[in-house]
Amino acid sequence: MILRYITALVFVFVSVQYAFPQRNDYYEDAVYREEIKTVMMYREGFELSNPVWEMGENVPLVFKFDDLSGEVKDYYYTIVHCDADWNESYIPQNDYIEGFFDNPLKDIARSFNTTFSYVNYRLYLPNEDVDFKISGNYALIVYEGNNKENIVLSKRFHVVEPLVRIEGTVRRATLDAFRGENHEVDFTVFHEKLNIMNPRQDIKVVIQQNNRWDNAIRNLKPLFIRDGQLIYDYNRENVFAAGNEFRYFDNRTNRVNGENVLATEFHRPYYHKTIMPDEVRSNKRFFSYRDMNGKYVVESQDPQVRDYDTECDYTFVHFTLPLESILLGGSVNVFGALNNWNANKTNEMTWNFDTSAYELTMLLKQGYYNYMYVYVPQGSSSADHTNIEGSFWEAENDYQILVYYREMSGRYDRLIGYRQLNSVVNRF
Repeated sequence: MILRYITALVFVFVSVQYAFPQRNDYYEDAVYREEIKTVMMYREGFELSNPVWEMGENVPLVFKFDDLSGEVKDYYYTIVHCDADWNESYIPQNDYIEGFFDNPLKDIARSFNTTFSYVNYRLYLPNEDVDFKISGNYALIVYEGNNKENIVLSKRFHVVEPLVRIEGTVRRATLDAFRGENHEVDFTVFHEKLNIMNPRQDIKVVIQQNNRWDNAIRNLKPLFIRDGQLIYDYNRENVFAAGNEFRYFDNRTNRVNGENVLATEFHRPYYHKTIMPDEVRSNKRFFSYRDMNGKYVVESQDPQVRDYDTECDYTFVHFTLPLESILLGGSVNVFGALNNWNANKTNEMTWNFDTSAYELTMLLKQGYYNYMYVYVPQGSSSADHTNIEGSFWEAENDYQILVYYREMSGRYDRLIGYRQLNSVVNRF
């Protein structure tokens, strides 16, 4: 057992599992240094909200992360406008940014009374240095020093100009082949304020499931076009595997074991939490309960903690998934917002031949977490969340609908509509 914890400690400081940044025109949610943890972006006042800012509104976006090196770094940020597919738009920055193009991260605070020393960085957007002139997809790029090639992380967010209204429902999939396992997302785009000459060419729609991009549905064309309405009422093209309710654990205190925590142990100088051994759910009956649809919140139940950003500690969290045999041809990953919905080496589980189980250790900040297990076929860019978790149309999911517009003479994709539907609240 001690060897396991020593291995986990070595993992944190000498891991080479983070991909090194490569300069290209495509931007994604990515962390390029292993000491960078807990990258979050949301609307001020609601940590579970999506990073979507409506032009002209007074509620800013909050962006923050921790640097576990314990040293204050000379971090800067810049912002890049992207098209609907997250490729750089290649329009001058002064066409979409009001203010300075490169700015230092000035809101800095050191951790206090924690076993891990870290520095918390925070940024509000827009701010007195930066404002947005146009709508669309944006990537926030953090780099160190004066070297823009020395990228630390990138984070996606959206700026919306609300020119259309989106109404829709989530239902059990219509076709018999999908019945019982899938969600069908039907919706209509109302564009009374906007004269769209060629909607099949000028409009691009993206549907996400729980803010995931790996399984997003893109490039849907309207099935019907009526006066001021674009109708997307398909039976197959707009279908998602519903999956299951997310697994969860409570990591808000080290004094007692939270929900689904088997053990909390202190191996000097750090805390370790062992999650209850999980099991495959694809062969079990569906059980409904409330979850956060894959997200997490940084919180503490310790009475002495007042500032979650700087006083919540980090702990080693140990996941275990027993199986009868190893799954060939791919990897098993712990998946969710806790790793920005990316399935890569940082959250890939290791098969233990002695215990016949997949295992993974992650370093996570105190909080309440959702997660699930996914199978990623070798060479695939999309994670399969049904192989281990199962799929049931009763499961709750959030679906994000983004509507982009680029007229024939346009130079960039405008984001003219955004709507989130819930498979329970908006169920048909």
